[in-house]
Amino acid sequence: MSRIGRKVIAVPAGVDVKIDGNTVTVKGPKGTLSRTIQPEITVRQEGAEIFVERGNDEKISRSLHGLSRTLVSNMVVGVTDGFTKELEISGVGYRCAKEGSRLNLTVGYSHPTFFDDTDDIKIDAPTPNKIVISGIDKQKVGQFAAEVRKIRPVEPYKGKGIKYVGETVIRKEGKAGKGKK
Repeated sequence: MSRIGRKVIAVPAGVDVKIDGNTVTVKGPKGTLSRTIQPEITVRQEGAEIFVERGNDEKISRSLHGLSRTLVSNMVVGVTDGFTKELEISGVGYRCAKEGSRLNLTVGYSHPTFFDDTDDIKIDAPTPNKIVISGIDKQKVGQFAAEVRKIRPVEPYKGKGIKYVGETVIRKEGKAGKGKK
């Protein structure tokens, strides 16, 4: 059995879970999320607990067991607490600013780059070198953060660019052996 798949998902107070066949809908204080689970996996609720089970021990069922449990768990966490990703910008002249519902990035190109808030994703720029992306869907928050980071990834020589907070960049040495044969 999957160690992750066997774990029971606790449903906090104020969260409503509706299971209709293979569709799981979770409604909480921050919003509503819905996801269709693969037919090899069954989801059932008993009181304030959700159980994710598989019908057989075939390879596809085993591989989907832990995944399905994690997806449902992320839905419950998302509608109660939400998810955030923090990015930091480093480099001379590199900065970000929030203009209404738009994020303005100035990261060394001849033109600024803009990102708009969506219904699911909220962007905040508390300082000129920090971006906070938040939302209730973990996948959408992570995808949006990856798209922002892709504008100017950190380069290994000077460390300039956009990176996740806590990400370590392995620095490279420059031209060290000039003049040697």
